[in-house]
Amino acid sequence: MKSSGNYSVVLILLLLLDLRSHAQETGPRQIAKSEEQTPVVVFVCEHGSAKSVVAAAHFNDLARKRGMRLRAISRGTNPDEKIAPSVAKGLQADGLDVGVEKPARLSPEDASGAIRVIAFCALPKGYLGSVPIEEWKDVPSTSEDYSKARENIVERVQHLLDELKAVTGQKRRAPGEK
Repeated sequence: MKSSGNYSVVLILLLLLDLRSHAQETGPRQIAKSEEQTPVVVFVCEHGSAKSVVAAAHFNDLARKRGMRLRAISRGTNPDEKIAPSVAKGLQADGLDVGVEKPARLSPEDASGAIRVIAFCALPKGYLGSVPIEEWKDVPSTSEDYSKARENIVERVQHLLDELKAVTGQKRRAPGEK
């Protein structure tokens, strides 16, 4: 009798461990992880400190205002040490956050995880063909005329968001809706 009682306790413990393991696989942590996978657009300029920063900041602002679950990051092929002061000042005047403190180099993971890469400059050969790349090489220099460059970039970002809305099938969400 006593061994049958021990067997029942062991069986119950094994069942509890199995249930705990299953709960960890499908529990809140797993659900939160899947919700975190927001589609990403990568903006790339040579130094990662000007055009890509302006584009990412305006993209994120406009996507949020449209209720779209998308985000953008800025990268450089040969990053500077810091964001261009004229860009930081211009974005601040636009009421936007720069979003990054130091430009980052474009990585294969950035590109492969993106739904689109927007290039303001030539990309290294290894990136060609890995994801859809759109070139915006004729955007005016931000250091020469920030306002003109911003207007050009914002117009293109608006068109890109329209296109991505159609491609991703995202519908407009109410503010604060997740």
